[in-house]
Amino acid sequence: MKIKEKGHTLIVKYNEESIGEFIQKIQNQYNDTFQKHNLVIDLLEQKTTLAQDEIALFESLVEKHKAKANKSLVLVAADLDYNQFDENLVVVPTLQEAFDLIEMDEIERDLGF
Repeated sequence: MKIKEKGHTLIVKYNEESIGEFIQKIQNQYNDTFQKHNLVIDLLEQKTTLAQDEIALFESLVEKHKAKANKSLVLVAADLDYNQFDENLVVVPTLQEAFDLIEMDEIERDLGF
């Protein structure tokens, strides 16, 4: 797992460990590292295409992040049907779209929506 900061957002890059191990690492470091930031989970460097059920494993983390931190968490993954996910699980094909969504969420929070 590689972490890079860009403004008010942390980009967390997935590497070779399993999705379950990756999510567990994020949860273990959540209070110390991730809670105060918007998160972009970059799954683009994954060597094989992730199944939709693997992406769905992030749902509890997304719900926790929105409820506890009132911040955004966006997944970036290629070659998926993006419309098949629950509306709480935001999955986009590019990093730029992830940053755009986070910026829109920040504006909505600033306006009190």
